[in-house]
Amino acid sequence: MARSPDLVGLTVLALLSVKPSHPYEMHRFILDTHKDYVTGLPRSLYHAVDRLARDELIVPFETSREGRRPERTVYELSDEGRAELTTRLRRLLTEPGQDTRGFLAAVSLMGCLPVREVERALLTRAAALESAVFSCDAHMKGLQESGLPRLLMLELECERALRHAELEWVRSVLEGLGSGQLAWSEKLKLDLLGEPDEKDPAV
Repeated sequence: MARSPDLVGLTVLALLSVKPSHPYEMHRFILDTHKDYVTGLPRSLYHAVDRLARDELIVPFETSREGRRPERTVYELSDEGRAELTTRLRRLLTEPGQDTRGFLAAVSLMGCLPVREVERALLTRAAALESAVFSCDAHMKGLQESGLPRLLMLELECERALRHAELEWVRSVLEGLGSGQLAWSEKLKLDLLGEPDEKDPAV
């Protein structure tokens, strides 16, 4: 059975690829940007941070304490963490699967990758989706010719429709990337993340 992608860990790596942050700041950003694929907050986020730090994918950048507030550790991405982020995002963008949450998360975070790399990944995904639609068409044709009633093929029809709809959407994104209408830069990523609210309470 395929292992589900670690979407919380992926999000932490993505946010730290923009700038060093402490867990509470990342928590607020996830809530404010409605990244609903991240569940179990805040516990899941802190567990992910501990796990990534243990694996040395993220490392402490600085530690501070204000008055009686708990100590805060700001983390940054290590070189290994940056490579891991690229690998995870590329895989989720490239390979169609039954669980769409991973792809939705990767789409939400794909601005962490260079535009051309995202374009290459989505071209590969589009080719796989085209193959899946073609396979569904061939399968349904064979079943129809065998006399199988449509009622027993609705599941296959639904799968074909979903794959085709996703293919059309991916093609529209590729069109935007190719024309330059959809693009991003390092400055845009930093602007989107924004600055931490100094009034935020420590957690």
